[in-house]
Amino acid sequence: MNRAAAALAAVAALAALTACSSNDEPTAETKPSAVPSKAHADALAKAGIPPKPEGQTRTDLLAALRKVSPALVADEDKAVDHARNQCSAVNNKEPKRDWMAQQRFSSSGHEVSEAEAAQINEAIAEFCATA
Repeated sequence: MNRAAAALAAVAALAALTACSSNDEPTAETKPSAVPSKAHADALAKAGIPPKPEGQTRTDLLAALRKVSPALVADEDKAVDHARNQCSAVNNKEPKRDWMAQQRFSSSGHEVSEAEAAQINEAIAEFCATA
């Protein structure tokens, strides 16, 4: 294949790819739902992950983590997400659940110790039981 033919083929391929793109807004049919589906909720429950806590449940969860270390709840949304995900290890009696808590809750501002990791798992146990 000569250079001209190769260049023409490349231009044609690019034109075909750009012609397929669209700037249209997603329709209701393609837009993801803001509400988790029943199947999604069931999968989370099966994995031992409770639903996002609201109201007093959220307040109690954050208070339990704050007792272990205030640094754990510097970002409350992340703390809740970490706790929910850690519930999978707690509820499934993962042998390395303390290590997993250490990894999950450590941040650049606070390195979770082994003792704190065990305390985290104890602190979230009641919340995890809601899964």
